[in-house]
Amino acid sequence: MHFESLNIIEPILKAVQEEGYTIPTPIQAESIPIILRGSDLIGSAQTGTGKTAAFAIPILQLLSANKVFDRKRKIRSLIITPTRELAIQIGESFNAYGRHTGLTNTVIFGGVNQNPQTSTLLRGVDIVIATPGRLLDLLNQGFLNLRDVEILVLDEADRMLDMGFIHDVKRILALLPAKKQSLFFSATMPAEIVKLAATILHNPSRVSVTPVSSTVDIIQQFVYFVDKGNKNSLLVDILRNQDIKTALVFTRTKHGADKVVKVLMKNNITAEAIHGNKAQNARQRALTNFKAQTTRVLVATDIAARGIDVDDLEYVINFEMSNIAETYVHRIGRTGRAGAKGTAYSFCDAEEKEFLKDVEKLISKRIPIIDNHPYPLMDHHPAKAPKQQGRGNAGHQGPKPAAKPTSSWRRFGR
Repeated sequence: MHFESLNIIEPILKAVQEEGYTIPTPIQAESIPIILRGSDLIGSAQTGTGKTAAFAIPILQLLSANKVFDRKRKIRSLIITPTRELAIQIGESFNAYGRHTGLTNTVIFGGVNQNPQTSTLLRGVDIVIATPGRLLDLLNQGFLNLRDVEILVLDEADRMLDMGFIHDVKRILALLPAKKQSLFFSATMPAEIVKLAATILHNPSRVSVTPVSSTVDIIQQFVYFVDKGNKNSLLVDILRNQDIKTALVFTRTKHGADKVVKVLMKNNITAEAIHGNKAQNARQRALTNFKAQTTRVLVATDIAARGIDVDDLEYVINFEMSNIAETYVHRIGRTGRAGAKGTAYSFCDAEEKEFLKDVEKLISKRIPIIDNHPYPLMDHHPAKAPKQQGRGNAGHQGPKPAAKPTSSWRRFGR
């Protein structure tokens, strides 16, 4: 199937081709016709499946079919998303696919001076992409209203739940017209998200592509068992392999991300951190430098990483195992996109073994172990847990692991 078969209008089809796309992803192929029919939609899809284009393209087409030529444009579509990075990424997609339509959009988010955003809103735009907090702030100040919204998108709804935005979202929903088309995207569907969807959607169609329990088959996944105190040394050792041009490293905390950056910089490895305590301009600069490969390593927390979309990113490293199995899938999904190669390394200490078990249960596969590295796990017992008999370790037996990893199916102390 090609984009031409989806009955996309010529201005948008031309833009899609200019972006180098000819074949829609599964979620695009299923969602675009449904949205063009005017139906509400629940889309279950993780980041990296082409989800943004799945709603951006049909929204642009529907708004183009009934253009408003008033001097002051009204907000006809609202996209709510949890993070600044995601909002910026979605705005870039609307700019790319809508460049020949004459439709306008703007992105509004907190952490920056609001004046440029309010100036754009006062001039009038067709599409607003917003984070919940700043959107409510500007609504309360009277800089915009939502009474003309025809199409609503809630993107990454599960992440908004994790970040405590659901109450803000409910307040925004109360300001929208009752008659509208609503599109709802979430990688996971916890009970509260399902309940929220039921209150805003009318006879929705459902599309589920690449469920969260699956990982992209092309991504090579490996785990290192390593003591917590040796993770920094192992990371530096892996990054001595110059074949790793760039790597996205995940930590669980903001403080942890900053500490990893300091260690890497001391070892002459260019690195920057991206997390919620960083100013917006610093976060955007770090991401820009990483995309340009002037920064070799980007260290991120899970929330800040939503919206990181880097072409040809080959390596993801879980410096710390996530305590939520689904998050592992989101993390490694940053690599191996659009058929490209991808490798995911995970560092697992004694206390994180249970997290690894949860991941393997979710993805229904055992992750191969790299055991020929200089920092093998010596303490196989998690703190404050009953001691169990371990099964030893092969030790350092070969070349640097990032160059030619060897894997084993032994499970240390498990």
